[in-house]
Amino acid sequence: MTTRTTTGDGIVSVTKRIDAPIEEIFAVIADPKGHPSFDGSGMVRDGSGNEPVRGEGDVFVMKMHNDEMGDYEMTNHVVVYEPSRRIVWEPVMSAASRSEDVAGIGDRAEHRWGYELEADGNGTVITETFDCSRSPEWLRRATRDGDIWVEAMTATLELLDRACGRDGRRDDHQTT
Repeated sequence: MTTRTTTGDGIVSVTKRIDAPIEEIFAVIADPKGHPSFDGSGMVRDGSGNEPVRGEGDVFVMKMHNDEMGDYEMTNHVVVYEPSRRIVWEPVMSAASRSEDVAGIGDRAEHRWGYELEADGNGTVITETFDCSRSPEWLRRATRDGDIWVEAMTATLELLDRACGRDGRRDDHQTT
């Protein structure tokens, strides 16, 4: 079962229970190389040049695409890291293909993406959160205080469930 929480102040979350150990799920979300495989938005294209996140202050880069902006790149600054518990990053545009987006390169809009995990018997309750509560008004309007991401976040957790859950795990119980 998947649940959605909207606080109305620029924070939206989606929660799902996945039948897999917390350490396995955390290892998947902490490795940016695999993010395209479970991105429910379809926007994350490539994270192959990254190493797994090991702590607060780490940085990873994602090649992205959407119909409006075309190809672009986000550099993600890890702002919270608690092993097997919580990981949060703040994305900053670092490359853009549209001339009208170039001026925004390097601007910190102070929005954050993150995951929080809690052990639940042999499974894990995972919550994905988008937080634009500290963001400029233009971003809050453009994302409807994050509401535009709920469907993609729900799809992301479904894809994580398929990748990590009992039915999706390989016979040797390793994740990809």
